[in-house]
Amino acid sequence: MYKSYSMELAGRTLTVDIDRVAKQANGAAFMHYGDTVVLSTATASDKPREGIDFFPLSVEYEEKQYAVGKIPGGFNKREGKASEHAILTSRVIDRPMRPLFPKDYRNDVTISNMVMSVDPECNPEIPAMLGSSIATCISDIPFDGPCAATQVGLIDGEFIINPSLGQKEVSDLQLTVASTREKVIMIEAGANEVPEEKMIEAIFKAHEVNQEIIQFIDKIVAECGKEKHTYESCAVPEELFAAIKEIVPPQEMEAAVFTDEKQVREENIRQITEKLEEAFAEKEEWLDVLGEAVYQYQKKTVRKMILQDKKRPDGRGIKEIRPLAAEIDLIPRVHGSAMFTRGQTQICTVTTLAPLSDAQRLDGLDEYETSKRYMHHYNFPSYSVGETKPSRGPGRREIGHGALAERALVPVLPSEAEFPYAIRTVSETFESNGSTSQASICASSMSLMAAGVPIKKPVAGISTGLVTGETDDDYIVLTDIQGLEDFFGDMDFKVAGTHDGITAIQMDIKIHGLTRPIIEEAIARTKEAREYILTEVMEPVIAKPRESVGPYAPKIVQIMIDPAKIGDVVGQRGKTINAIIEETGVKIDITDDGAVSICGVEKAGMDKAIQYIQTIVTDFEAGQIFTGKVVNIKEFGAFVEFAPGKEGMVHISKIAKERIKRVEDVLTLGDIVKVVCLGKDKMGRFSFSIKDVPEDQK
Repeated sequence: MYKSYSMELAGRTLTVDIDRVAKQANGAAFMHYGDTVVLSTATASDKPREGIDFFPLSVEYEEKQYAVGKIPGGFNKREGKASEHAILTSRVIDRPMRPLFPKDYRNDVTISNMVMSVDPECNPEIPAMLGSSIATCISDIPFDGPCAATQVGLIDGEFIINPSLGQKEVSDLQLTVASTREKVIMIEAGANEVPEEKMIEAIFKAHEVNQEIIQFIDKIVAECGKEKHTYESCAVPEELFAAIKEIVPPQEMEAAVFTDEKQVREENIRQITEKLEEAFAEKEEWLDVLGEAVYQYQKKTVRKMILQDKKRPDGRGIKEIRPLAAEIDLIPRVHGSAMFTRGQTQICTVTTLAPLSDAQRLDGLDEYETSKRYMHHYNFPSYSVGETKPSRGPGRREIGHGALAERALVPVLPSEAEFPYAIRTVSETFESNGSTSQASICASSMSLMAAGVPIKKPVAGISTGLVTGETDDDYIVLTDIQGLEDFFGDMDFKVAGTHDGITAIQMDIKIHGLTRPIIEEAIARTKEAREYILTEVMEPVIAKPRESVGPYAPKIVQIMIDPAKIGDVVGQRGKTINAIIEETGVKIDITDDGAVSICGVEKAGMDKAIQYIQTIVTDFEAGQIFTGKVVNIKEFGAFVEFAPGKEGMVHISKIAKERIKRVEDVLTLGDIVKVVCLGKDKMGRFSFSIKDVPEDQK
């Protein structure tokens, strides 16, 4: 018999069924939130994976199309690879849970979340995040949980806990906060220039709700939790550390890592490692973990230097930003480009503009979001860190960094009515030594302005780090962390925004949570650094968007027509609109409200397309003059096409001032002529004339 537990969460009932399904998993939670259903499971291998120096955790978030009553598209008619949204949700689940597993645990662990039903009022991400924690906590897998997660929206100045899909669409804030019993362990946010004080208030509003959820989880674990299994520790032996320090004293390791050149540091560590390999050549069991031991020795050295000696590896002050540089227009012929350099981190972003028909279609479970017109893609090639490996397409990290930059810039983009373009920015990582995602935000902001995209304000991003001691009060927050401080530190707190507020946050930590003073100081530091980057580095290069798009970018003109005339413009099976496109070389998009966007590079072709469309949708009136082509000749007259699909007949008596016997004596097929509308004839048909065109119009 299974057990069922329920609590009220943000006005809806959250129900967890234990031992109802998936009983062979180490732990399983069948989650119900309203009519949203998610199955969360946690499984672990019996033995550690050999030859690795990291914890092999895999988190999956599977979106089943039947959850929203859809059959997948394509030939296979089954779900394919994970969507971008699913990957991002997996990352949000992974990041708060990973630090809570033992650091010396090397067994494979898979946490799987299968979305089986979606209630638009109850976001499936919530039961997936909570179900992952519950399934792991009740399992026999070592885990220092529970953790809980809550989402917060902001509508008309009021916080909304776990907003529905519809509320998310109009919210000024999309915030996800994960917590342990005492501290905040993960923050993810997109915001419409929310002030720092309001953001902190929202974070700790979510933290309060998380404490209620943790009490609920504690009850489930107390009744259903299994005893945690023992495991083979992969910790580095203490005697190895002692032997290493005899050969490489702390002063030597400190000298090796104390440099602002990553390549120099890596070479120093390589030489130290070779020296140790020679010294321990006969101790095979030590050689197997020597790499991890050297890593741990570096980590302890760097943390001691920062926390006790107040020294950073590259010699900077605690609040000092690395040397900055910015430039635009370095790539010719593209629609916009910019490069942003921060120390040994360098990003080039290229902007491409296209008609709205090129917007990305989304096939996920969010009903309110079926497409997006702004796409940010982030690439991280191996050469950017001096390595060699083949490119296999973007991984989860690249997708996550791209989404973070996209989220940071969406709040400042113009509306479709103001700027009827689809927009893509691509950030190419030329060089990396920490905070490439934040550099990509700076470069993208400048690239958009260089491309003539009328963004409301420039956006900049910066990252802070953290090194903690033995107590909550013993810590140092570092402004603008480089790679080494990220690897060996406790936090990567990324914040992007304008002069007026925050547009995005992503916080990753390696410890069991942050106190409120640390979060407040980190946010204050990022604001201070962001203001400096905007004012002193970016704005002197480009302070506002260019007045128009560049010469190689497509030009878009938008006109309005009567929605009842859309069918006339499109024509039967698209014949009319396709003829216009083929003749003028433009792209045409028409919305249901009659907004027609004409996109092209050549002004002449765009003007011709506009003329055709206006001719098609304009009712004939006496005195109107048209230019058209003779497309058919009969004994009684000629048919003239003014625009694709729109023709008028000129009687033989109206072709020339003198009397003619045959139409062919004056006109041939393909002639371009001007005609004037004479009004309706006795039978109610419109009559046209060539001979009555005024002399000044011929």
